[in-house]
Amino acid sequence: MKMHEVTTAADRREFLQVAQALYRNDPNWIQPLDKDIEAVFDPAQNKFFKKGECTRWILKDEQGKALGRVAAFVNKQYKQEQATGGIGFFECVEDQQAAHFIFDHCRKWLQDRGMEAMDGPINFGERLTWWGLLVDGFHTPLYQMNYNPPYYQALFESYGFQLYFSQFCFACGIETQLQEKHLERHKIISKNPDYRAVPLKKTQLEKFAKDFTYVYNKAWAGHGGGKEIEERTTIKMFKNMKPVLDESLIWFTYYKDEPIAIWVNLPDLNQWFGKLHGKFGLLQKLYFLWLKKFGTCDRIVGLVFGIIPEYQGKGVDAFMIVEAAKVIQQVSRYKQYEMQWIGDFNPKMISIAKSLDTSRNRTLITYRYLFDRNKAFHRHPILG
Repeated sequence: MKMHEVTTAADRREFLQVAQALYRNDPNWIQPLDKDIEAVFDPAQNKFFKKGECTRWILKDEQGKALGRVAAFVNKQYKQEQATGGIGFFECVEDQQAAHFIFDHCRKWLQDRGMEAMDGPINFGERLTWWGLLVDGFHTPLYQMNYNPPYYQALFESYGFQLYFSQFCFACGIETQLQEKHLERHKIISKNPDYRAVPLKKTQLEKFAKDFTYVYNKAWAGHGGGKEIEERTTIKMFKNMKPVLDESLIWFTYYKDEPIAIWVNLPDLNQWFGKLHGKFGLLQKLYFLWLKKFGTCDRIVGLVFGIIPEYQGKGVDAFMIVEAAKVIQQVSRYKQYEMQWIGDFNPKMISIAKSLDTSRNRTLITYRYLFDRNKAFHRHPILG
């Protein structure tokens, strides 16, 4: 076996084809858009190349047949207990020797760059996408969520990867009635005119993007590496999302005009993109527009829910949830709601998720492998 580095256009196509071959008979797999995968490895599109590096390979047997693939990366913004690199976009046949060959190669590449551990499978980018190994809930994945066969868990754990944190997804029906405690807290907050919850307006996209940045940096910047998101990055993200935004699904809460909470949801794009077979050229874009207008998309995906620390524990979460539910539950096309993953290190958010009468419907795991096998292993710290 040998690892073939991806350098040419033909290599890039073969890298994508590895997954297509592995999942051709899996009815639950949804082929990601080629452009979304390639954007991760394009320095012109992925800002993490400014402070990091990334290489990807295809594992081939002696006859040149592809057995798997992987990417390894160093991200200097990924602050951890020890210098920690990442591996991701891993695919492999059901062969422990082949998987261990891939992991050995990644470990050496990372060690050569001063890393002392590797996390995987993760993304060369934000935690919102391509993060974690699926271990429970092998049904159709959400947009830009990892999906893999069940046997991958044994491949990672047999090598010595350990559970760094679990990632839980919770789901419920849109018609689910809110608990009485939410209604009571909403009633109390509603009496104070200084609080208001409003949906996003596409005509004021930059304003809402700036408000998102403010709340995100106050509520979340200390998580997952201690980095803040830049206002210009958020504005670009919101503008890129504009074609698929549903104004009724994105909510902001203010106190005396200060943004204090955000709840960002999108339609499940995979219900549309899953019909495009990875392509997004002109014909696919036209088909996508047709699907948006006439096709079915009945699932909402919760991406971000955050409250700045000064207003946590005051019922702001219930106030925003109830205000949003009044609108969202009237949109007849939506039937299901699923939250993007919540780490087991975040008990407050898990508590909020459970309070919506959700059930856990899939679990992913972020694994860590320490190169010094005598070093004490520590799981992700619990957030206060």
